[in-house]
Amino acid sequence: MEQWHGTTILGVRKDGRTVIAGDGQVSMGNTVMKPNAKKVRRLGLDGAVIGGFAGATADAFTLFERLEKKLEAANGKLLRAAVELAKDWRTDKYLRNLEAMMIVADAETMLILTGNGDVLEPEGGAKEEGGVSIAAIGSGGNYALAAAKALADYEPDPEKLARRAMAIAAEVCVFTNDRLTIETV
Repeated sequence: MEQWHGTTILGVRKDGRTVIAGDGQVSMGNTVMKPNAKKVRRLGLDGAVIGGFAGATADAFTLFERLEKKLEAANGKLLRAAVELAKDWRTDKYLRNLEAMMIVADAETMLILTGNGDVLEPEGGAKEEGGVSIAAIGSGGNYALAAAKALADYEPDPEKLARRAMAIAAEVCVFTNDRLTIETV
């Protein structure tokens, strides 16, 4: 079975704004299967949470749906909903086999969720004045992460920072393109 590659997701939290950007490329082996996939979206009843996924699309949508239910049960509290989802993801026989990672954020918090049961808050001082937190996942995640960290001291606007970092990742990673979907909270 050929290896599917297909995502670069970058989250940047700076000066009270959080941006999640995702490229549109889905590749199988060395073939681009789709150049304009939408891997970033708003979640919850009021759209106060944004998320991006890396991994199998059907698995990611299953996890997004589960997270939305957890958000509803937790009255919109992202951290609580993420922890509950991670517990289910780790222990449920069906969910345990899902292959995806997610970056999710609301106005207060940005988190990386994994199938290992991890709920990780990226390192950084985004809660402090002028601080920044950056998270990245997917095939080109390390390229986007490195570019965003290098740009963080020079670009005050988190959306511009994310766009430029994703452009750099697209230039150096064959599994990343420049067709971005961006959401901001």
